[in-house]
Amino acid sequence: MAISVSKRKSKLSKRFQENDQSFFYSLLAKVFFRIPGVIFLLILIYIWSSSTSMISGNVVHLCVSSRKLNNLYCLSAGTQPSFEIPVSLVNESHISTSNGEVGNVNKVADFEVKSSISTQPSFEIPVSLGNDSYIPAGDVEGRNVQKVVDYELKSSISAVRNYTDRGGNEALTDAYKDVEEQIQVHRSWASDSDHESCDGRGIYVYELPPKFNKDLLAQCRDMIPWMDFCRFLSNKALGEPIQKLGKGWYHTHQYSLEPIFHARILKHPCRVFDPNGAKLFYVPYYGGLDILRWHFKNVTDDVKDSLGSDLVRWLKSQGPWYRNLGKDHVFVLGKISWDFRRSEKSSWGTRFLELDEMQNPIKLLIERQPWHINDIGLPHPTYFHPHTDDDIVSWQLKIIKSNRKSLVSFAGAARPDSPNNIRSILIQQCISTSNGECKFLNYTPGIYDQPESIIELFTESEFCLQPPGDSPTRKSVFDSLISGCIPVLFNPLTAYYQYPWHLPQEVDKYSIFIDENELRNKSVNVVERLMRIPSRVRENMRRYIVYELLPGLVYGDSNSKFDKFQDAFSITVNNLLQRLKRLNEL
Repeated sequence: MAISVSKRKSKLSKRFQENDQSFFYSLLAKVFFRIPGVIFLLILIYIWSSSTSMISGNVVHLCVSSRKLNNLYCLSAGTQPSFEIPVSLVNESHISTSNGEVGNVNKVADFEVKSSISTQPSFEIPVSLGNDSYIPAGDVEGRNVQKVVDYELKSSISAVRNYTDRGGNEALTDAYKDVEEQIQVHRSWASDSDHESCDGRGIYVYELPPKFNKDLLAQCRDMIPWMDFCRFLSNKALGEPIQKLGKGWYHTHQYSLEPIFHARILKHPCRVFDPNGAKLFYVPYYGGLDILRWHFKNVTDDVKDSLGSDLVRWLKSQGPWYRNLGKDHVFVLGKISWDFRRSEKSSWGTRFLELDEMQNPIKLLIERQPWHINDIGLPHPTYFHPHTDDDIVSWQLKIIKSNRKSLVSFAGAARPDSPNNIRSILIQQCISTSNGECKFLNYTPGIYDQPESIIELFTESEFCLQPPGDSPTRKSVFDSLISGCIPVLFNPLTAYYQYPWHLPQEVDKYSIFIDENELRNKSVNVVERLMRIPSRVRENMRRYIVYELLPGLVYGDSNSKFDKFQDAFSITVNNLLQRLKRLNEL
């Protein structure tokens, strides 16, 4: 803590201070050397009892409690031997309690973060390598936006609760409560181990007839009329390498999860080849690719549903299916849940997940149906597929040092048929900024061939706007997170109720939430609101994203080897095995 000394102090007063200090140091030395060893040991124990140390990922946190603020302050440092990570302040203001509720400040639904004076210590700690944070050029509403004391930002958790309870709609409130309860159930299945442990729980991978997977890959040239989809399915579905971005970067399509997951699980150490020794049964059906091949063809619903129905009949002819009526079977489907739940009023997708036989198995999708307990969301595949721990570390260091020249960015397309759509409103607010605080990258049909442009935009931005598209979730959310860009969400179904195994319950740690209804009512300017968030808060969030979340959001390549990290695939399989263990204990 900085100590200020008044200029009005006289020289005599200073001399007394120096004498007092000399006397104090002399007395301290005499007392110190006369303290018995036991008392000295007790003092050390007391100091240690007021602090804790934790190791998570590749970061060590030393947390010291504050009696004044009843909180924890943590210093972070890297644990990798070959490099050094600068220390930072981690504001652990959201502590989970034993009953799963968010403790401390989040117990109050209307909590507002008033000022970082009340949430930050008074001494200075470096917040980045080179302090590359974006600094706004001017004031907002006549106030210097860098003054921390003026910072007022409503807690994202409170905003989400207000969103789900808006208008007094009891049916909507009850529906969201059901979703929250399901997410808590999913979190209860999460493994507390950082390492793969089979523990007698073998994984059996069905050898399906090729029409359910390999033959679908062979139809890649006919899936999308304007695109050669085969280029995205090369390299075990990672796609063609992106030379500009370096090692581990590929043109990965958002619908490639099925073959990516399949290639990884074939080499999992828990895999067994005898179904009698298995506890978990993985069904490598590429249902998303099955749907994709019919999207742009004029075929009947019976044709769309035929392959899924054939699969169910084939599974029912296998002995393991009846052991637990499919409860120990897992499907990975690389599209959103709604594409497999065609309604009577629509011709889109199939009815695969509406079949009676598909209610018991676990379905892992890039977007879950919020009110189905056996739907679990997995991160969309990003363009980054590391091979080793060093690949992850190198990328972490690169983006933590990135010069974030823009405060806000948005990569997406407007909807000309809906001018009141929040995308259109966000684009208008973005391009209307006077000092270039917001950058807009317009999605065109060819933008998917230019992931370099997207990643470059996100690595140079503090915040990335992530409004819903055709469905609540977006691949762009994960592209922004792995780029160290803080996602700004407008609907809780975009992430908060989707990915319980890969994103934490404390949403304030990695995202900003703004109610989409505020946008529609024109009652908020998103860019101006984001400008009021201090650089210290942004840096804390980014360091949490980069060092804590990022490794668990990427899928390693098919031959990847990780010792210090768990990637998205490892987290998923460990949690599936843990779920089986807990179900068997009931």
